[in-house]
Amino acid sequence: MASEAAAIDKSAAPQATSGQTGGVAQRYALALLELAKDKKTVDAVAAEVENLAALVREDAGFRAFIADPRLGAAAQRNGAFAVLDRARIGGDVKNLVGVLIANRRLSALAEVLSTFGALLAEQRGQQAAEVVTAHPLNATQRTQIAARLTEAGYSNVRLTETVDASILGGLIVKIGSRLYDTSIKSRLQRLSYAMKGAA
Repeated sequence: MASEAAAIDKSAAPQATSGQTGGVAQRYALALLELAKDKKTVDAVAAEVENLAALVREDAGFRAFIADPRLGAAAQRNGAFAVLDRARIGGDVKNLVGVLIANRRLSALAEVLSTFGALLAEQRGQQAAEVVTAHPLNATQRTQIAARLTEAGYSNVRLTETVDASILGGLIVKIGSRLYDTSIKSRLQRLSYAMKGAA
């Protein structure tokens, strides 16, 4: 297990990106994906990444924990590993979390998981749609969003989800170069601009 963690740590170094664009999340996600491909465990790792991403999306306490800069590495490791053990997430994904903690990058976890999903979707020929909502989506909502995107001409869509309470409601979907913003925050901003223009 230590060797896999070292492989992720070494691969995530900036010089190991081989011209890949993106920042910290891109490097760690790419390192995890390459390690999973080398070990032929991509499907298993992808399932654990999705489970952990769902946990981060749906558990506000866990999101607050990983974002808390006051915690030391030992406290982060103990807390995060306890959550991972309860969720039965281990192997390379657990090693990734350990490396993020050791490098003081745990706050980037959600972005790393989302980037991993986008990279995997790209390699599998899927179109990645980034969906931002004020509250976590349920299975029915995911299916409805995917169906609407299919109706709009996007095929083989894979959703990556982010929760951002500041949008208040509605959703923001980014797929390719297109952005669909039906958030309440944006509607209120448009209304405010219209009212200023009418004054």
